[in-house]
Amino acid sequence: MSVLDNKKISFIGGGNMAQALISGLVSCGIKPSSITVADPSSEVREQLAAKGLSTVDPTADATAAITDADIVVLAVKPQVMKPVVSAFADALDNQLVISVAAGLSTDLLSDMLGGYGNIVRAMPNTPAMIQMGATGLYGTDNITAEQKQLATAVMEASGLVMWVDNEEHMHAVTAVSGSAPAYMFYFIESMVDGAVALGLDKEQASALAMQTMLGAAKMAMGSDDAPAELRRKVTSPNGTTQAAVESMQANDIGRQIVEAMQACYDRSQALSEEMSK
Repeated sequence: MSVLDNKKISFIGGGNMAQALISGLVSCGIKPSSITVADPSSEVREQLAAKGLSTVDPTADATAAITDADIVVLAVKPQVMKPVVSAFADALDNQLVISVAAGLSTDLLSDMLGGYGNIVRAMPNTPAMIQMGATGLYGTDNITAEQKQLATAVMEASGLVMWVDNEEHMHAVTAVSGSAPAYMFYFIESMVDGAVALGLDKEQASALAMQTMLGAAKMAMGSDDAPAELRRKVTSPNGTTQAAVESMQANDIGRQIVEAMQACYDRSQALSEEMSK
């Protein structure tokens, strides 16, 4: 039995991330009839209605999206969050509010919602679209143990969930998972280019590179060894792997990855500061 059984969930915004989370919830057994989506696009509403979801046009009646809702998921762009939520803020009555908008602090969201405090901030990533996401969560002091369970269940339907105790750590979550799928794609892209340069065709190179990254990740997740130890175990002295690893070390790839994550962290902080002005 899920903590989400008999709970009504309303999504404000029906874009890619909302649809990813909804797909995860439905795949976990949540009835489509328990989910309502508010989106201004009639095309998006028609697509969602075809999947058995209740939809409303928030420009016509924003409060209809959260009537009787237990959980409200804010899945609109941060730049338009304030005018969207101001239309229904007065209708909130102890519901759990989960925001997946990047860069918006819980304090800022609370201000937009007229001082409302039951807020959880989430930083998901795009693999949530295939229920393989990794999400960081932070809740305000108002969040009860039950609401924390509800937020975990909503986001866990699309992958791994990790809570942080300090909201500033959400910038680190952005650097290590929120933006990180792009790092992985970049690494695969480079591997494919390298394999093609060595004589493989692009189809062969892509299949081998992607399967290898998937296999390595699953191997690391299922092992008691740290990644560094796993690397050592597959690196035979004076072998081919050692030659590759030594080349990476000579080019200080590890430091470059850390610096890239720092750049992501810094930009996340800057965006958050810009949003607060």
